[in-house]
Amino acid sequence: MCVFHRKEMGLNRDHNQRTGKSYGSDSAVYPPVLRISQLDALELDSALDQLLWTQFTQCFQNCRPGMLTPMEPELKALLYLLVWRFTLYSSNATIGQSLLSLRYQSTSSSSPHYKPLSSRQKLGLAILTAGPRWLQERSYRLLLCLGLSPRGAVSEMDGGFLQQGLRKALTLVSGLAKFATLINFLVFLRNGRHPVLAERITGAQTVFSKPIVVRDVTYQYMNRELLWHGFAEFLIFLLPLVNLRKLKAAVLLHVLGGKRSDEERTREAQDVWKDCGLCGEWPTMPHTVGCQHVFCYYCIKSHSIADAYLTCPKCGAEAGMPKMVKMEMQVVGR
Repeated sequence: MCVFHRKEMGLNRDHNQRTGKSYGSDSAVYPPVLRISQLDALELDSALDQLLWTQFTQCFQNCRPGMLTPMEPELKALLYLLVWRFTLYSSNATIGQSLLSLRYQSTSSSSPHYKPLSSRQKLGLAILTAGPRWLQERSYRLLLCLGLSPRGAVSEMDGGFLQQGLRKALTLVSGLAKFATLINFLVFLRNGRHPVLAERITGAQTVFSKPIVVRDVTYQYMNRELLWHGFAEFLIFLLPLVNLRKLKAAVLLHVLGGKRSDEERTREAQDVWKDCGLCGEWPTMPHTVGCQHVFCYYCIKSHSIADAYLTCPKCGAEAGMPKMVKMEMQVVGR
């Protein structure tokens, strides 16, 4: 992506040098918009349409399931026209273009001044964008209304030549539209204008909405960024090598170990057999790893498999092989 961006900037710079274009005032010609910026604007608009439809359907999530399905194509077209009315129609730019400081310009005039789209061009963009989507989603029902099978077969009720001609005409028009879209995209990759066929038909071209301002990055800012990135990479390399569990146990042992009284130590020695050192519950199949603390078999086994250098979380001692605790029980009769 970065290589493509640099190549495209170089092409645009060479194009401006050959044509002698300069910019900086209202009458100046702005540099060509990068292809990647135009494609990003289309992706942002598509994501916005999907997000708006998701939020709209959530308003009816407590209603009967499938209530919006019969009217889904019409509702999507209505939401698109609603967004189009308050974005493209009023400001000559979609939401995706506004986020990238882009807008539409009419190519019908050769004047160096900016010329917004006419109402006819805006309406044409809306129809050519929302119309094919609606027609594609409604093709099944339209074929049934025309007496055609959705798979292309003629219905049994009316198998005349008119229906066959309509089916072939629809197939031909659909194929030609897809082929024209492909050719338009290849031309867009060549000259960097009109990524969508509807823009080429209506004469709408994407331009910058404001002059490009070169950002002056100071040396101090770049120096801080380089130092911070270097420090972050060093931490990412160092942290996996540090045994944080052992370090935590050692710190707690040195900080809290000498402040406990003899009574507390005696009480802890008596209660050490009642709690698992890892989960804190009564030990199930009690095992020890070489120190005085007791663990559940599944707790200490899973931790020892996950960490080859496991240490006791209570005292910080290195954990050996888990061994079952042998307990002697004495029954005292009455």
